[in-house]
Amino acid sequence: MTARPCIPWPDKRLRTPAEPVGEITDKIRAIWDDMIDTMEAMPGVGLAAPQIGVMLRLAVVDASDERGFAVRLADPEIVASGPGTRPHDEASPNLPDVSAKIIRPDPVTVAFTDHHGMRVRREFTGLWATSVQHQIDHLNGRMFFDNLSKVKRDMLLRKARKTA
Repeated sequence: MTARPCIPWPDKRLRTPAEPVGEITDKIRAIWDDMIDTMEAMPGVGLAAPQIGVMLRLAVVDASDERGFAVRLADPEIVASGPGTRPHDEASPNLPDVSAKIIRPDPVTVAFTDHHGMRVRREFTGLWATSVQHQIDHLNGRMFFDNLSKVKRDMLLRKARKTA
């Protein structure tokens, strides 16, 4: 298990939808382990495989206070959301030193393949819901700032270029 480097924005892989995983193998489990190490080293509450240059629909989320409760998701999809919303300042290690308040549905129900290879549904609330949606955006080739208006997005990207 190893913490891997995050690829820097504007690497085109961050704008490319990831490929389906399919069967859960030892190789997939090893990638998840590296992703958890990477997430903990940031530190963060989630990570999607494209952020480390692995173009598979894999994500990990751990929004627990104690840590060590990471959920491993393969081929996740949101199947239900709301009725509430939750604002949260979001950021990405791929574009350091900038963040933005994003409003997302809360709760969300997500269907995904777990580390045992079983297709499951799970409801996520609070920071868990925010993080899992953020990771699914990455898997779809979207960044958190894509949820902003064009004016706010342009301001955020200008600020990121100045701090780079």
